[in-house]
Amino acid sequence: MHPIGSIGSTSIALDLSLEPQRQTRFEETVMAHFDAAYNLARWLARDEHDAEDVVQEACLRAYRFFGSFHGGNARAWLLAIVRNTYYTWLEKNRAQTLNVQYNEDTVAAVDYDMATTGDSVERLLHAEDTRRCVHRALEQIPAEFREVIVLRELEDLSYREIAEIADIPLGTVMSRLSRARKLLLHALQELDQES
Repeated sequence: MHPIGSIGSTSIALDLSLEPQRQTRFEETVMAHFDAAYNLARWLARDEHDAEDVVQEACLRAYRFFGSFHGGNARAWLLAIVRNTYYTWLEKNRAQTLNVQYNEDTVAAVDYDMATTGDSVERLLHAEDTRRCVHRALEQIPAEFREVIVLRELEDLSYREIAEIADIPLGTVMSRLSRARKLLLHALQELDQES
C-alpha cells in the first residue's frame, strides 16, 4: 500500500504495486486537488471525521475510475466524485439529515432585508473578523445551497464547473447560488442578533 494523500492523521492508501506509472499520473493529476476535495467534504459533512471517510472513499473511486478520465479539469472531476460520494455516504449513514426544509418565506424576508440594509455577502465573506460567524452560518443552510456557495466562494470555481460537479443545469447553479447567498446572509443576521 502506498500513501497518496493525508488528512490530519489519516492517510489515503491504495495498492499501487502493479501500476507505478498510473500512480504517478494519478498523483500529479488528481491528488494535486486533495485539499479542495477535503474542503468540500468537510463543508458538506460538517464533521472532520465524516469528511475524512468521504474523501478516502472518493479517492478510492477516483483511482478506480481514473482510466475513464481523459483530460480536462481534474479538480472539477475529483470534486464531482467527492460530492457524489458524500451523498451516497449520507444516504447510508445519515438518512434523517436529508430532510432539511427550504422555506420560501425566509428567502422573501431576506430579499427585503437585503434591499433595506444594503448588506452584501461578499463583504461578509472577506471580512476577517466575521470568518467564524460565516462558518457557523454556512453550517446552518441546507446542503444543496451550502455546496454551491462553497464551490463558488471558497473554491473559486466557475458556474459551469459547479454545474458539472453538481450535475445540474447552469441556470440552476445561478438560482441556487442566489438563494444560498440570501440564506447565508439571513443566518449571519440571526447570529449577529444573538450576540
